[in-house]
Amino acid sequence: MRQDRGMSRLFVAALAALALCGFAGNSLLCRAALAGDLVDPASFTLLRLASGALTLAVILRLRRRRDPTTTGSWGGAVALFVYAAAFSFSYRGLTAATGALLLFGAVQITMLAVARARGERFRGLQFAGSALAIAGLIYLVLPGVAAPPLGAAALMLVAGIAWGAYTLIGRTAVDALAETTGNFARAVPMAVLLAVAWWLAGRGVGRAAGLEVEGAVLAIASGALTSGLGYAIWYAVLPFLSSITAATLQLSVPALTGVGGAVWLAEPPSARLVLAGLVTLGGIGVVIFTSKERAQHGEET
Repeated sequence: MRQDRGMSRLFVAALAALALCGFAGNSLLCRAALAGDLVDPASFTLLRLASGALTLAVILRLRRRRDPTTTGSWGGAVALFVYAAAFSFSYRGLTAATGALLLFGAVQITMLAVARARGERFRGLQFAGSALAIAGLIYLVLPGVAAPPLGAAALMLVAGIAWGAYTLIGRTAVDALAETTGNFARAVPMAVLLAVAWWLAGRGVGRAAGLEVEGAVLAIASGALTSGLGYAIWYAVLPFLSSITAATLQLSVPALTGVGGAVWLAEPPSARLVLAGLVTLGGIGVVIFTSKERAQHGEET
């Protein structure tokens, strides 16, 4: 962690842990809603983005920051919408932990691929780590009794690629919270169109569409709490963390999701998932710890 700038190290650690639990909570809430047929994926996406936009806008206003309608970009909004929609539809067929591993792995691999394409030089261990991470994801989706449905897995990989693109777009943002708020607001109309298309495609509206009160509550909680508030907390603590620390902390999200899925959703992880997770996260960890950021920051917890 970086030098104290008004927050104690313990308080920063507590907030970071809360944000990471929020990230894991997104998978748990979505899986709980979709697995129980409490909401259709299009409605979940709409409610999540709309409640997230509202929560972030309120936070931005309370902090007397810019008008959220003047922030963000359409490129960022499209990437956010693709992530949210693919995320929701994929969880009709994936366990919470499997989805989180596929998402996290795809995000990191996307960012590594873009860095390489932009000319960043990788050392031997970084190549080995990248290969391990990719091998872990391939092993997870290989045909077999314990393999997740290919269509659902492909959708989550798309979600991960979209979130990786969203992260890269946001790297140049001066005010990450304001930009995220604007992107959420811009993504809401896209989610409205998706929901309308879903309903018109013979799904109906309300209960006929699979939308029940409990499902709506789970979707709104995902948007307002684990997404909106979770992102706000994460952006608040990021200035107090080195890049290497922030990246390392995110390795815990699939594990947190796995524990939550086993306890709350009765989804014990399979041996294949555990092995794939160890290989994938281990490979990503190797890349992180051998990256140039260590030399640039020299800051570790």
